[in-house]
Amino acid sequence: MTLLRQRLLEDLQLRNLSPHTQEAYVRAVEQLARFYRRSPDRLNREQVRRYLVHLVTVERVSPSTFNVCRCGLQFFYRITLGRNWVLRDVVCAKVGKPLPVVLSREEVARFLGAIRSPKYRALFTTAYATGLRVSELVHLQVGDIDSQRMAIRVRQGKGRKDREVMLSPKLLEELRAYWKVVKPQTWLFPSAKNPGQPLSRRLVLTACRCSARRAGLKKNVTPHILRHTFATHLLEAGTNIRTIQALLGHRSLRTTAIYTFVSQDHVLAATSPFESLDRDNDGGTPS
Repeated sequence: MTLLRQRLLEDLQLRNLSPHTQEAYVRAVEQLARFYRRSPDRLNREQVRRYLVHLVTVERVSPSTFNVCRCGLQFFYRITLGRNWVLRDVVCAKVGKPLPVVLSREEVARFLGAIRSPKYRALFTTAYATGLRVSELVHLQVGDIDSQRMAIRVRQGKGRKDREVMLSPKLLEELRAYWKVVKPQTWLFPSAKNPGQPLSRRLVLTACRCSARRAGLKKNVTPHILRHTFATHLLEAGTNIRTIQALLGHRSLRTTAIYTFVSQDHVLAATSPFESLDRDNDGGTPS
């Protein structure tokens, strides 16, 4: 590890940024250095700006990817290198707010039924049954499963906050069956190559896509879609939206309220005004 990379990592850790954010910022600096084939501390402001233009015009990265890269480079040059002049005039891209993709109950059953690995079946069942983020899933420990209180403890979720989610009896049965086969010690879903470490996010994403293809689902299924599905199905079952907010670990109720736009119960509860149109006086039917 170079001294520059070590300094960046230390600066990220000192500001208590999440491991996911730290990884994204380090990757942004690495990609910049790879693009110019030079150490990033030897680049000037115009070179950094041209690289960001390249991301937008040539690579056509998404607005969210661009913003993460911009923020990572700004952190590196402003905090690690102390160059306040860098990126001051480069603003974040506007990110749209598309509705979340949600699976039907039949699609969830098909997806879970297509999973061959006991570990991944238990992991994705937990994802749907609890609505946890993928980072929260892979960092679950065996001791976080409280069968006495029928709760799962989520340690240091987004925003470094602990919370608890429900442990359904069916999920408990699934986890007990999984434990008898795999017998995890510390991490509930340990890495196959290094049991002392949790499963990587990359492997979880790959397994999710493979299982969706095997199930014949056309939707691009990800662990986050299972989280969206958990919230939407809870809402459709009549769960109070503030309860859903607490289970998901959302700071703002506005974030949780988006599920009212995809819940079938909310969307189909209204009747189209076309149904009440007096078609007997519409001037006759077209020939």
